[in-house]
Amino acid sequence: MGKGGRVSSSCRHLVWDRHWLAGAYPQFAIPYFVYNVYAMFLCHWHCGHVKGHEAGPLPSLQVAAGAYLHKDLLMVLHHAATVLVCFPVATLWRQGKGDFFLGCLLMAELSTPFVCLGKVLIQYKRQHTALHKLNGVAMLVTFLGCRVLLFPYLYWAYGRHLGVPLLRVPGALPPAYNAAAAALLAPQLYWFGLICRRAWRLFRPPPRHLP
Repeated sequence: MGKGGRVSSSCRHLVWDRHWLAGAYPQFAIPYFVYNVYAMFLCHWHCGHVKGHEAGPLPSLQVAAGAYLHKDLLMVLHHAATVLVCFPVATLWRQGKGDFFLGCLLMAELSTPFVCLGKVLIQYKRQHTALHKLNGVAMLVTFLGCRVLLFPYLYWAYGRHLGVPLLRVPGALPPAYNAAAAALLAPQLYWFGLICRRAWRLFRPPPRHLP
C-alpha cells in the first residue's frame, strides 16, 4: 500500500508524471517472485515428510514437481507471468509512461500480509480464534478493494482523464490493453471466489442437530 499509494498519489498527470519508485521497485520485486516459486516448491516437497512421514524417503524431484504444479499451477503461472511479461512491460515497453497506473497495481499487495497471516494461523490450528476471523474480514475487504475493484477504478480514472464515461473507456483503448486487464483480473476473481467460500465456512452458524 505504501509504495503503490506513494507512486499513484504523486502523479497528477495519469500518463506522463514520473516517480522513481515506479522504475526501481520492479527490479527489486522480480528476484522475490523467482525465489518465492522456489521456496513454495521446497515447502511442498518437504510437507509430507514433516507431517508424519519422517521414516520414509522424500519423493523424487519429478514426482514432487508434478504434484506441486498440480496443486499450485495458477500461483506458479501468476509468478511466471509477472517475471516474463509484467517486468518487461513495466521496465521497457511503457517507456516511462503510466507511473500512476503502475502505482495503483502495486497497491494490490495490500492484501498479501492478511493472506499470509491467515495461512500461519491455520498452520498453528488457530482458525477458530477471533484473530483469525478479524484477519479474514481484513483480507476480504483489502482483496476486494485492491485486487478486484482496482480494475474498474483504473478504467474510471482513465475515462476521467480522457473526459469520457466509464462504459466508453474500453472502446477508447487498444484491444491489447483490454486483453491484458482481463488476463490480470481473471485470477483475482478466482482467488476472491475462494476467499468468499472460506469466509462463508468461517462465519456461517453451526448446523443444528435434531434431537
